[in-house]
Amino acid sequence: MLTVTLLGCGGTQPLPDRALSSLAITAGGHSILIDCGEGTQTAARRWGVSLYKTDAVLLTHFHGDHIFGLPGLWQTMAAQGRTEPLLMAGPPGLEQLVRAFLSVAGPLPFAIRLAENAAHAGPLPVLGGQVQAFSLRHRVPCCGYAFTLPRAGRFDPDKARALGIPVPLWRRLQQGETVDGFSPRQVLGPPRRGLKVVYAADTRPCGALEQAAREADLLCMDSTYPTDDFLDKAKEYGHATCPEAGRLAAKAGVRRLWLTHYSAAVTDPAEGLAAARAFFPDAEAGCDGMQTRLNFDQDS
Repeated sequence: MLTVTLLGCGGTQPLPDRALSSLAITAGGHSILIDCGEGTQTAARRWGVSLYKTDAVLLTHFHGDHIFGLPGLWQTMAAQGRTEPLLMAGPPGLEQLVRAFLSVAGPLPFAIRLAENAAHAGPLPVLGGQVQAFSLRHRVPCCGYAFTLPRAGRFDPDKARALGIPVPLWRRLQQGETVDGFSPRQVLGPPRRGLKVVYAADTRPCGALEQAAREADLLCMDSTYPTDDFLDKAKEYGHATCPEAGRLAAKAGVRRLWLTHYSAAVTDPAEGLAAARAFFPDAEAGCDGMQTRLNFDQDS
């Protein structure tokens, strides 16, 4: 099971009821954090998300509304006694950013492991699954993230009995462990559908995003402008409109779409939501604290 919490859905500047960009994915008491805009720690406390056991912080790009909460988060982790290394991923320039922020945050009691140029770094193991970065289309180097949690094939007890595998070993084989010379592939069927969450802000619609979002359980996508009346502006600044998000979600066959990263000029997301639903009826207007729990399909 995964819990996904939208900690901030705003872009450019925080508003009284809208924090800046951040999304938390939690499983087994650990989390990954995608983006860390100003006020992320406050938002996490407000919505019941613990950031102490954060395995990775994944930055889409280095505009202030996506990163200015980071030095404070590091300091809080240090004050809480964290010693476990923290994985940091992002586009080219990550090492330079981390050095600059460390000059503000000061020495830390935990190591920071970097995955710079994350879109070319390969899958990163987190939360029992993996996250894959991919390049987006923005004014600066920017990447989105697709987190997948795999699901093993169905366990076949008849095969296990026929092979003479002791019952106490079954659970370990189900969990993918090779034990006493027995391999999971001897007793497990083909892999079943897992879970996938995709986050993309800031970006224009693009083929890499559509491919990464294919059949995702949840796509959280840049929806800066409410209608295509703002298309010229969206293209100029490297953002998407709500109907563009709806169209991409439909093409990618996602199960759910959360609109996010609203312009500060958008005080009511209703217009944009209606525009997105014209193409993807199940679109939802993201808001701070929006949360969902994703479970594996029951019939597979």
